[in-house]
Amino acid sequence: MNIRWITTWVLLTLSSSVWAISPYIQGDSVTGGNVQTVATAVEGKLKKGGFKVVGKYFPKSLAGYGVVIATDDAMLDEVGLVGGPAIMGATIRVGVKADGSIAYTNPDYWYRAYFRKSFDKKEGVVKALQARLQEALGAGKGQGGDESASGLSNYRYMIGMERLDSSKSNLREYGSFAEALKAVRENLAKGVGKTSKVYEVVLSDRKLAVFGVAMNEGENSDGEWIKRIDMQNNVAGLPYEVYIVNNEVASPFGRYRIALAFPDVGMGQFMRISSLPNAILETMGGVAGAEKKSSDDAWQ
Repeated sequence: MNIRWITTWVLLTLSSSVWAISPYIQGDSVTGGNVQTVATAVEGKLKKGGFKVVGKYFPKSLAGYGVVIATDDAMLDEVGLVGGPAIMGATIRVGVKADGSIAYTNPDYWYRAYFRKSFDKKEGVVKALQARLQEALGAGKGQGGDESASGLSNYRYMIGMERLDSSKSNLREYGSFAEALKAVRENLAKGVGKTSKVYEVVLSDRKLAVFGVAMNEGENSDGEWIKRIDMQNNVAGLPYEVYIVNNEVASPFGRYRIALAFPDVGMGQFMRISSLPNAILETMGGVAGAEKKSSDDAWQ
């Protein structure tokens, strides 16, 4: 009896660190037809649930797929308190398909990765957000693979690869937050590197900002590379981000950000986009206003 009790206690104690967490949760389907109509229906559900929709994205050459991007005031407060690259957690992304199916980013997954050591203090807010998303969009099964809770807090795809705080994420430093914000806005407006803005969230009082960036350059466009790794059903992993912390502009390095968004992709699939991390580095560097930055790194 005592042995059984001890075993149960150990399993419960360890469950939070070994439990597999998926990056996306399937929501309740809406009436299909075309992807814009589905996105509009999801937008209505989000607004009814108290969320603010800040953008919609329909990647070029990916017909029938899109993403609705929203924010939540309570979570924005927590993101601002954590600061740094956690600003990438400012948004909730809902992938939509023309057939009416939807899947949204799982707060339990993404905030463990972005809040890291601060997650335990913020878990109550994360759970409250998850409950509200489930009420607004439904609570189906997870999809997109999984990672352990402990693995997410200091995530990297494999030994030797980049983490959230990699120095490779840093693109350019400006004289002030205002200068950095102005530069990124202007470069996106000009379409530098064949990019365009999907959304922006600015927390001026915290000197934090994040932009969703559409990549539209040929074989490295979002629609093309996500098809090459056969992850279009997890389109809520898009778009890519550029973010500002104080006076510094950064963007998560590809081997971190892509792997985090698509954890069930195997090495063979990643090799199909082996040049993409460096292409993203150059593209986001252009958005940041940095001089061309090269790297010999690839998926290894």
